[in-house]
Amino acid sequence: QVQIVESGGGLVQPGGSLRLSCTASGITFSIYAMGWYRQAPGKQRELVAAITPGGSTNYADSVKGRFTISRDNAKNTVYLQMNSLKPEDTAVYSCNANRRILQRTFDYWGQGTQVTVSS
Repeated sequence: QVQIVESGGGLVQPGGSLRLSCTASGITFSIYAMGWYRQAPGKQRELVAAITPGGSTNYADSVKGRFTISRDNAKNTVYLQMNSLKPEDTAVYSCNANRRILQRTFDYWGQGTQVTVSS
């Protein structure tokens, strides 16, 4: 059974920092691409940051230079370090594990963790 569990969300003041964690079980973590997505009220879900099995990363333009995604394959965990947070970063942040092989896609989601940036 695959489980994707996020943690680390909360309330933070503008300019503050948070680190989100996402731990996966039931999959061979090291061969999955991992991504952090977010969805704000009334908006579509968007990709925030992603990291490949080989460690290549990509970021949404809105978070470049402020957020850093990393992974620890020994702990089956991906992290999102968020610095210089802004009120517009407020959203539910969800973790995704994705693997494509031939014509099959394996795609798993966590339940999400709320991040609120407010004074």
